[in-house]
Amino acid sequence: MLFNSFIFIVFIAIFFLFWPIAKKKNNSRWIYLCIASFIFYAWWDWRFLFLIILSGLVDYAAGLLMQHVPNKRKVWLALSLLMNIGALSIFKYSSFVAKTLDAMLYKVGLELHFYDNIPAFALILPVGISFYTFQSMSYTIDIYKKQLKPTKNIFHFFSYLSMFPQLVAGPIIRARDLLHQLTKNRKVSLLEFWHGLKLIAIGFFQKVVLADNIGVLVNNAFNANESYQSGPFWWVVSIGFALQIYFDFSGYSLIARGLAKWMGYHFKMNFNHPYLSTSLKQFWQRWHISLSTWFRDYVYIPLGGSKKGVGYSHLFMWITMIVSGIWHGAAFTFIVWGAIHSFFLSFERLFGKELKKVPSFIGYLFTMFQVLIAWIFFRAETTDEALIIITKLFDFSSFSLYWEQFENVYYFLLIALLFEFLYFLSLKVKAINLMYKNSWIQVVEIAILITACLFYRGPEQAFIYFQF
Repeated sequence: MLFNSFIFIVFIAIFFLFWPIAKKKNNSRWIYLCIASFIFYAWWDWRFLFLIILSGLVDYAAGLLMQHVPNKRKVWLALSLLMNIGALSIFKYSSFVAKTLDAMLYKVGLELHFYDNIPAFALILPVGISFYTFQSMSYTIDIYKKQLKPTKNIFHFFSYLSMFPQLVAGPIIRARDLLHQLTKNRKVSLLEFWHGLKLIAIGFFQKVVLADNIGVLVNNAFNANESYQSGPFWWVVSIGFALQIYFDFSGYSLIARGLAKWMGYHFKMNFNHPYLSTSLKQFWQRWHISLSTWFRDYVYIPLGGSKKGVGYSHLFMWITMIVSGIWHGAAFTFIVWGAIHSFFLSFERLFGKELKKVPSFIGYLFTMFQVLIAWIFFRAETTDEALIIITKLFDFSSFSLYWEQFENVYYFLLIALLFEFLYFLSLKVKAINLMYKNSWIQVVEIAILITACLFYRGPEQAFIYFQF
């Protein structure tokens, strides 16, 4: 079920109609959340409900066993990790491994066709599996580290794991942040409702007006890249994809946070205007914060972080970023994407003192250059395609922007840039910041955003991060 669909509006209307009654007691609240979340997830494919239930049951049991049979805590943690990583590996990476083996064996004269002959290698990827497995793993890891006590009520656990606003595309909510919130029957104030409405309105605007309209340019360019040879055009497309994926994913996160506020819960910020960053380190402190902090806390720091010296800190950072790339998808393009970020993060660490002397505007341009180049690998179907497009970026034999094909799209691209520029100005100009805090200005702003969503929405597209 997509946030940007009519059926979701019906679903939300029914959910909040009965929510005030259901949330009065813990058990009824948790059961109601579980039922609603399972319906939300089953709308895509009911068969994969069994996967999330099985994964959840294993982690629920592992958490309790770590408390009641503490001398075997490592065994129960291993069971949890095996279940979650195993499910990810089978559904997300088995076809990639099979295709890679086929290609390698073909080069030495063997044609075994693992991918074609073994149906298991052509499994459908369950939507949201990367998100809820990471969320579930954080639960058992935190219990193992004695940073969290397991919940005894199975509905309490599943209301956390399957909570529909963030189930299929994040943010990745930690159990220690949400479980205790789910035990309270909080009355949502009018101010909180208004803040939730603002988040939802901005989120829908970012998705259906900005991301979906800009997506027309990006998808057309990448699907027929041989038709476009102009370097300036590909720079525009690269900026377009950077904005498309940002507004697409940020939009989802804002809608999820807004819905949570209406329910009486708080999700932490997941994006903090990353394209205003003046370094790659700062970019990762602002981009997909729930995932970047997850990798920091559960991969980078456990490996040793910066405690084992400079050399190892670079190695652990590279491992973390490569794993992050693999998390995004089973393709070499994502590995290269992670490696590019690793390289430039290492560069920043090695020459940090010198880079601090560089004017912030130069630092900003250098950071955006790195990010845009990496995004090309992220978006391209193959590394060869990405390299061809990067070559075109530096071909200035033609300056065509193919205006006649994308005239309407360019207007939305300019609106997207203006959207971020106004936020930047609000940070620098006190008068603009005060203007945004004016309640009447906010009412007008939300009215404009909702109107734009109704009349200027782009072609309906699934959220980009559904594929991860």
